[in-house]
Amino acid sequence: MVLFPNAKINLGLSINGKRKDGYHDITTCMLPVPLHDALEITFADKTSFKSTGLPIPGAEKDNLILKAFKLMRRDFNDLPNVHFHLHKAIPMGAGLGGGSADAAFAISMMNNIFDLHLEDWFLEDYAAQLGSDCPFFIENTPKIATGRGEILEDVNINLKDCHLILVNPNIHIGTKEAYAGVTPKHPEFDLKETIADRSLWKDRLVNDFEASIFPKHPQIAAIKEKLYEKGAFYAAMSGSGATVFGLFDTETALGEWPEEYFTFAGKL
Repeated sequence: MVLFPNAKINLGLSINGKRKDGYHDITTCMLPVPLHDALEITFADKTSFKSTGLPIPGAEKDNLILKAFKLMRRDFNDLPNVHFHLHKAIPMGAGLGGGSADAAFAISMMNNIFDLHLEDWFLEDYAAQLGSDCPFFIENTPKIATGRGEILEDVNINLKDCHLILVNPNIHIGTKEAYAGVTPKHPEFDLKETIADRSLWKDRLVNDFEASIFPKHPQIAAIKEKLYEKGAFYAAMSGSGATVFGLFDTETALGEWPEEYFTFAGKL
């Protein structure tokens, strides 16, 4: 079985407070976007993992896909061995949720090939044990996310026929660095009301990480400015960065960017 885990972007991201468990309470709207990895699962004599494409840092045994398998085998100890082959195209540590998507898609794939017949809420519980963004990718539809990101609510948002540009300047923003510059506060505007009126996005839809990350990494701020110059009706950094996205009403050429930048253009 082969599936194609997709990336996400954040429409607004408010850091509301520090939790006792060490995480932060957030409010954001997550939206699937058409940048994909490829994940294949096949039955095997021994469970194993292989990756191609973009290099994945860290030990192979720490990959979230293998952790997802071990998590499900804990409850279903008769699961057969499988081989995972991940072709990585979504940049890592880029605010696009690629690793979370891979893990969530692996959970859904195993539910299917092992005939477990688990409902989405059950799969989301597994996903939440692997990462805050993971549950979003189970249903993989636009959601308002609260709590640490695992509390999901459907949101009506129509960006059909809109076009997307993603630009990442090949800068890694660590989670610790991102949160260190943020002073938690309640959002000034209601996110659901703002999302409902696209004319409000540019003024009200704010990613709280930008205020501290942009001064330290002016290249990222410059990308946002350039996307607006190209005609985006909304542009922002996704997640804790460093990817910046622009949303356009019409198909827009990528234009020229430095060679080391990662870029992507597609239709939503």
